[in-house]
Amino acid sequence: MLNLFPRSNFGQPLSRRQWLRMSACAGLGLSLPRFLQAENATDKTALSHAASAKNCIYIFLCGGPSQPDLWDLKPEAPVGVRSVFDSIETTVPGIRFGSLIPQVAQHADKLALIRSMTHGDNDHNGAIARTLLGQLPARRGETYVARDDHPAVGAILHRLLGGHGDSPAWVMLPRPFTTYSPPHKGQTAGFLGQAYDPLLFNKETKGSLTEAPLKLDAVALPDKVDESRLRTRLDLVQAIHSETSLTSSSAAVQRMQNSYASAVNLVASTAANRAFDLTREPDRVRDRYGRNEYGQSFLMARRLIEAGVRTVNVFWTFFDAKGCQFNLWDNHGVPNDVCGIDGQMTGVAQLTHQYCTPSFDRSFSALLEDLHDRGLLGETLVVVAGEFGRTPKINATNGRDHWAPCYTQLLAGGGVRGGQVYGASDSQGAYVKDSPVTPDDFAATILHAFGLSPETPVDDPNGRPVRISSGVPVTALF
Repeated sequence: MLNLFPRSNFGQPLSRRQWLRMSACAGLGLSLPRFLQAENATDKTALSHAASAKNCIYIFLCGGPSQPDLWDLKPEAPVGVRSVFDSIETTVPGIRFGSLIPQVAQHADKLALIRSMTHGDNDHNGAIARTLLGQLPARRGETYVARDDHPAVGAILHRLLGGHGDSPAWVMLPRPFTTYSPPHKGQTAGFLGQAYDPLLFNKETKGSLTEAPLKLDAVALPDKVDESRLRTRLDLVQAIHSETSLTSSSAAVQRMQNSYASAVNLVASTAANRAFDLTREPDRVRDRYGRNEYGQSFLMARRLIEAGVRTVNVFWTFFDAKGCQFNLWDNHGVPNDVCGIDGQMTGVAQLTHQYCTPSFDRSFSALLEDLHDRGLLGETLVVVAGEFGRTPKINATNGRDHWAPCYTQLLAGGGVRGGQVYGASDSQGAYVKDSPVTPDDFAATILHAFGLSPETPVDDPNGRPVRISSGVPVTALF
């Protein structure tokens, strides 16, 4: 079943309306109140310009990927700064990647690299919150989800642009991003309310090194409830509502009834359910993406986009077979006995671990290739981000530490011109040389692809308009 974030993490009690919706849902045999598409209408007036994207796959490399070893190598820098990995040619003359990602290098013509990302927070929690929210949290130092948060990009797109048919508007794979903590900010609809939160899989952490199938539990019918019985329950709820005076006078009640119908259509729809069933993919396709949690999540993201899901978030964080978590992208190097590791793991060993760059190279290149071959890349904005990058200087454990002053993020598809580099770092990759871009600007750029300007308002719970972004979009990328 879907896994709701605990109420205490939101810091706000459920409203009377939310309790009503939960009660009515229970009558249908469903326990997915926030999944219901209660306000799924497109707000055409929100568009400030022509959109170049219809859908978004947002990939978050949890921990901070190493731009000096992947996207922004400095081969002329001194020993101790330059990467121990070679730089290799890509499909774009003049753009070189690290030798860790040879398959992705063959798709550089589809990618736009922003090499001048910058902000001032070298702490994971604060940097994650700012990146996923697309702005600083309202209360400095608060890093975990709260119901009064600014809405994440997926929720903004859902609220202003709606969904596509019976498909959910926003799905999160393979699970919410946590670090033995409540979920980090930027993974909910915040003050927009429960109706715009993402669809979540209740995914176990153990065994994520293997394929660990993404099951359809989230939208499966309850035991002993078939489609006919479910629709009978819906009819009963509608009959009860029709006997009240509220039905004809309350638009809110009508919206609730419509939302119940949408939920039933999703759960009962064969077409909608097919999107979640990876066994329908040929073995060669599943093998191409990689038979592990990360590769199969990327494949699921492509299937969901095909099925009409507007936004898919994929969080890449490492859990071993015992459920022990550590983020390989956070390649400081680790001491003895961390997560059961026998002996020290260097930063280089982290990056080259089977479930870090080798898996990413395979699955991300497969995603770009698949989207392109299916004619989906032009309308699907693909984002690859982390909360920050890594230090120019290599540390004593042959790794790199947190570095927010200058790092790299990637965009592809969705109207973004491929084969380009925006901005630049200095000779050692320490600081931005030109065209700085903040996380706020990065989020505004994503929204720009959907025809939304930063000034576009959404109403907070008190009816006050709040602009959707505090950043400035990098329009030169389009």
